[in-house]
Amino acid sequence: MAKIILVTGGARSGKSDFAQEYAEKLNGPHFFIATCQPLDHEMELRINVHRSTRSSSIWKTIEEPIKLEESITKIEKCSTILIDCLTLWISNLFFTNLQEDFSLGPKTLDPILEPLMKTMRLRAHTVIMVTNEVGLGIVPENPLARKYRDMVGTCNRYIAKQADEVYLVTCGIPTKIK
Repeated sequence: MAKIILVTGGARSGKSDFAQEYAEKLNGPHFFIATCQPLDHEMELRINVHRSTRSSSIWKTIEEPIKLEESITKIEKCSTILIDCLTLWISNLFFTNLQEDFSLGPKTLDPILEPLMKTMRLRAHTVIMVTNEVGLGIVPENPLARKYRDMVGTCNRYIAKQADEVYLVTCGIPTKIK
């Protein structure tokens, strides 16, 4: 059974750096699942900077914006997997479902998260997931943004409840909270 670790914090808090450093201390092989999509030039630049921080001799990168469970089933058993990040994954799921006119919301995440957690536990050695803490800011102004915030919060709570370890990163300082 894989060890599940959740790393959360605010934007630019250092959570991705912490997660990567943590993962690199673990046995490999190492897989990085990137959920970000290069939808504009600025995001392409951010992705390239992020990529440059990972040594190609250690990391095998999988770019998968939506089908995390499917990607994990293709990874060698007993691997260390870093998923960065759940916040963008939820965004990708949310907007894909909006375009397809499905009603995806906080109460409909369990059927997505349950098999994902089961697959991670059975396939990997360790899975580290990065996510943004979305509950510390103001309540969003519009219903779409509130629904998205609620979905991310629901996902974070679900994963944290089942995780073996949870870290909150603030100002580059990780604090173990579980």
